[in-house]
Amino acid sequence: QLHLTTSEKNELARCLEMVQNQLQEKESEIKREISEYKDRLLQAEKEHQDALTEANRKNEVEIEACREKISSLEHFISSQKLEIQHLKSNKEQLNNSLKEANQSLGELLKTKVR
Repeated sequence: QLHLTTSEKNELARCLEMVQNQLQEKESEIKREISEYKDRLLQAEKEHQDALTEANRKNEVEIEACREKISSLEHFISSQKLEIQHLKSNKEQLNNSLKEANQSLGELLKTKVR
C-alpha cells in the first residue's frame, strides 16, 4: 500500500511538474506576444505621429503660400484701384480740356462768322 501510494505520489508530482512547465511555457509565450504587440503598437503610434507631423508641416507650407498669394492679390487690387483713380482723374482733365477747347472753338467760329 505504501509503495503504491508513493508511486502515485511520484506520478502526481511528475504530472504537476509537467503542468507547471507547460504553464511557464505558455506564460512565456503570452509575455512574448504581449511584448510584440506593444512593440507593434509603439511603431504604429510613431508612424501615425510622423504622418501627422508631416501633414501639419505640409499644411503650414500651404497656408503660408495662400497667405502670400492673398497678400500679393491685395497689393495688386490696391495698385489697380490707384490706377483706376488715376485714369478717372485723367479722364476728368481731358473732359475739361475738351470742353474748354470746344468753347474756344465755338468762340472762334462766332468771331469768324462776324
